[in-house]
Amino acid sequence: MPKNQSSVLVIYTGGTLGMVYDKRKSGLVPFNFSQILAKVPELEHLSCELTVTSLPELIDSSNMKPAIWIQIAEKIVENYANYDGFVILHGTDTMAYTASAISFLLQGLTKPVIFTGAQLPVGAIRNDARRNLVTSIEIASAKDNQLAIVPEVSIFFNDVLLRGNRARKVESSQFDAFQSFNYPPLAKVGIHVKYDLQNILSPPPIFRPTLPLQLNENIGILKLYPGISQKMMESILDTENLKGIVLETYGAGNAPTSQWFLDTLTKALEKNIIVYNVSQCLGGKVQQGRYATGTKLKEMGLIGASDMTTEAAITKMMYLLAQNLPENELKKQLSLSLCGEMSE
Repeated sequence: MPKNQSSVLVIYTGGTLGMVYDKRKSGLVPFNFSQILAKVPELEHLSCELTVTSLPELIDSSNMKPAIWIQIAEKIVENYANYDGFVILHGTDTMAYTASAISFLLQGLTKPVIFTGAQLPVGAIRNDARRNLVTSIEIASAKDNQLAIVPEVSIFFNDVLLRGNRARKVESSQFDAFQSFNYPPLAKVGIHVKYDLQNILSPPPIFRPTLPLQLNENIGILKLYPGISQKMMESILDTENLKGIVLETYGAGNAPTSQWFLDTLTKALEKNIIVYNVSQCLGGKVQQGRYATGTKLKEMGLIGASDMTTEAAITKMMYLLAQNLPENELKKQLSLSLCGEMSE
């Protein structure tokens, strides 16, 4: 490899990008990804050395689970010294969850970890797979004065680079599948890649992952809706071994003031279940003192998640609960931005 040439490890997990149509199964199935150069000959013209690998078992992203997040993170850590950047090919349905999880597991990155995928497979005549893949590799290999330009976990899709733990999938039939409502893009792509450096995380001198990599899956999501019943809430909050709940509230973090509702939350808090208050809105943030209903939740001990996405809140809680922190430190960490996932 030439002295100034970058090296990128491409990790294929499954998903639409690397699929072909199988007549026997009447649907899309993953193909042997070692054949990717034959499918995307444009990759041969990139000025970087590519290594392509796959997870032991390729999956549809609907089957994604925390154990596989650990697997992806460990593969990056194991290969970190040997590559300048990493591109993770992933199905779109749960990509925002995975990118968020990896951002917490691998805090303090000094190299790019870029997630991408496609709405149409690389084998389709008209597709977004080639452009997303080629550009992701280009960004993953990009340097300035021998330093990575984007040293963080991001999602590249439809000519926009977004912070991974700020992105959400919002579209299932158009190419602009992901948006970031509360944080601006890290880069936009036209004829050239235009980086917005002020939006990109500043890396530490050295990457030191928190080992062993682990997550606590004993959490849940409770989405409020008009007519939610006490029985429904209790069935979730009484889940065995539950350690934390992401409560999707209205607007700026508001919830009903019914006594049964407050009593049910109080019982959960008395069992040391952490309750993380996330807004159902795509934009804006939780401000628990803005309205009387939100103020009550704050007084009870709910932790406001500011402008975090639900995907980031879930994975952040999984990460922090696995650290076995004292309760006060756990609540403090949930209230702080660890890797750009929230505005403080």
